[in-house]
Amino acid sequence: MKGSVVIGAQWGDEGKGKITDFLAAKSDVVVRYQGGNNAGHTVEVEDKQYKLHLIPSGILNDNALCVIGDGVVIDPEALINEIMYLEKEGVSVNPDKLVISDRAHLIMPYHKVIDSLSEKSKGKDDIGTTGKGIGPCYADKHERSGIRMCDLLHPDTFNEKLTANVIVKDKIINALYEGEELNSSEIYDKYMEYAETIEKFVCDTTVVLYEALKAGKKVLFEGAQGTLLDIDYGTYPFVTSSHPISGGVCVGAGVGPTAISNAIGVCKAYTTRVGKGPFPTELEGELGDYIREKGFEYGTTTGRARRCGWLDLVIVKYGARISGLTDLAITKLDTLSGMDKLMVCIGYEFDGKVIDYFPASLEDLARCKPVYETMDGWDDSVQYAKSFDELHENAKKYLKRIEEYTETRISIVSVGPNREQTIVVNNI
Repeated sequence: MKGSVVIGAQWGDEGKGKITDFLAAKSDVVVRYQGGNNAGHTVEVEDKQYKLHLIPSGILNDNALCVIGDGVVIDPEALINEIMYLEKEGVSVNPDKLVISDRAHLIMPYHKVIDSLSEKSKGKDDIGTTGKGIGPCYADKHERSGIRMCDLLHPDTFNEKLTANVIVKDKIINALYEGEELNSSEIYDKYMEYAETIEKFVCDTTVVLYEALKAGKKVLFEGAQGTLLDIDYGTYPFVTSSHPISGGVCVGAGVGPTAISNAIGVCKAYTTRVGKGPFPTELEGELGDYIREKGFEYGTTTGRARRCGWLDLVIVKYGARISGLTDLAITKLDTLSGMDKLMVCIGYEFDGKVIDYFPASLEDLARCKPVYETMDGWDDSVQYAKSFDELHENAKKYLKRIEEYTETRISIVSVGPNREQTIVVNNI
């Protein structure tokens, strides 16, 4: 079986969209297996930039079938808008190129209302969600009151579940947040309109994937967010509501573990994160601002400025261990060009001793001070390199140090935002 998974090895925003797009050129099927339109993947092809949120990054490959798996939560309005956006940009989206799991859960208007009101009620203690209803939708899924894509295609069932849910959600909205009641009839009518557009894409995607894998086709699984945003293994509670790690593929796409041959971790040449929570290597002030502006570190989905810091190898090694990474794809190497000295975190000083693991407790993590190793920088020539050998010697040393510490080979290096600015070091 020829399955590979691309995941974020840090806090998300690592450039997974570009790497997925690059690998999709040699893939037959590309699959999103978790998350929702809180994800934002930016792909640049020649002089054109595409921003994707729900549809797999492989949609730009005419020969690849894109699959939205059962582990994804879908806002039908956002999905339809994204299809219309791609069509406007000249990218064809039809059932021969995109299929959607009939088991995927739907984000409903009450999910977005509760998400927004809940965050607002927490004040300065908010988690920093995107407000798109992702968490409340996953909560309903596990509470077993969710509405799935297959329900949308059965109007009577959909209406019955919608009516029952709105009664409960209105009580929550009124009692906890003093919000306005929802109109279930209006929601029903709007979602029936969505169903007319979406129905042709919906099928049992587990069968599609099984047949593809059995036929020896190359299947690429695309993760959203990153390892440190995983609901179990991330910086809880400042996490997402799903499993971005490689283990999430099996339940989020409906395939067995034997379907995965390679796990590719995407890692920036430095570290960023959005929102609250401890960040051991964060750079505040002029240097952090410099990296943010040069790397254009602003969220694809929210536009929020990302916090920037030195490369934290403790985090990357943790991601490699949790997901069993076979390969690394290093992105944004060009952003660090022109800096005389670079710092790389190789451990944390915690309670008087140096540790090389990532603590579960946020209180413990907040007390961790980074232990740095200093490395020499390089010039702007890296963005023009076409092979590993053409990279500046100091850039090659930097990459070798990442390999050495994480015990994971680097197979891809990105030296710019465009698809062509990608160096293959080892074949995956």
